[in-house]
Amino acid sequence: MDDLTVRQASRAYNEKNDALAFFSLGTNFLVYFGSLYLAIQAANLGLWWLYAPLVVVVAVSSGRLYVLEHDFGHLSFFSKKRWNVLAGHAVSPFTLAEFYTMQYNHDEHHRQIGNLEHREAGEIFTMTVREWNEAGFWKRLYYRLYRNPFVLIPLGAFYTYFLVWRFPKNTMKVAPKSVLIHNIVLFAWWGLVYLLAGWTGVLTIWLSVFIAGCLGVFLVYLQHNFEDTYWDRRPDLSFDQAALQGASCLSFGTWFDEAVANITKHDIHHLNASIPCYKLRQAHRELEDIFPLRRISFREALHAFTLKLWDEETDQLVPFPKERQMAAAPTPAE
Repeated sequence: MDDLTVRQASRAYNEKNDALAFFSLGTNFLVYFGSLYLAIQAANLGLWWLYAPLVVVVAVSSGRLYVLEHDFGHLSFFSKKRWNVLAGHAVSPFTLAEFYTMQYNHDEHHRQIGNLEHREAGEIFTMTVREWNEAGFWKRLYYRLYRNPFVLIPLGAFYTYFLVWRFPKNTMKVAPKSVLIHNIVLFAWWGLVYLLAGWTGVLTIWLSVFIAGCLGVFLVYLQHNFEDTYWDRRPDLSFDQAALQGASCLSFGTWFDEAVANITKHDIHHLNASIPCYKLRQAHRELEDIFPLRRISFREALHAFTLKLWDEETDQLVPFPKERQMAAAPTPAE
């Protein structure tokens, strides 16, 4: 596959549709506030069977707002830079992510994708087999816990959303005043909810944030952690190969794509971040008719959580050594 040709072909989808963009953002806010109001009312009436799915709707809609904020950061959602920046600040109290630091850190992630020498720029850290073999007991234990999905997803969601994003990486370098203002606005928003709906409202928001965080960590892991992903070192590192091979296209269905604003089409997004999210599904569908782009099924995605280390000899993400030996061991004859 000629990656340059794919990149060139992808530029046909760069054009922004402001009417569609405003409609997407407006309906997202409508779903968020509507489901939040209904969830609070359901809790006040003791209708827990209704409250639970409504909180999930609040969570998904707030998670979707984060994907839109991510597009604002790339200046790829609206046709005008000013609109993207204003929208990024407007959604940040509902995503908990301050806009400027999110934009800077995510741009760093794009610049260093697939680069083994700058893994700190990735959302999920990956250790190599060599590093694992050289690591001591405590480092291995920490990494085992870190890569365990039952630890990574819930604790990662809480740690990232509620703690790390209050003072994000590179805050002092990028926008300390903006982070301070963002946190003040965030707590003011929660305070307003408390005045209007009491602790029921605040706890509903916090619960939805946690659920959205779990969904976010789940997706972030799968976007770059799968068996035949891509890592390399300079000078052999290829940005285009890292984008197309090192980022996934998750094939979970149209409804799921819409719920997460097509962030599932992560390979094309990394190849060309100027494509607005509302065109990513179309872009991927039409480009894969011409180029052999890969999709990952839900079953393959679940298998990806068993893969922990990057093997530089085989260029594959692999399980921990003991699990690899057990999987490779021949079955005793009966």
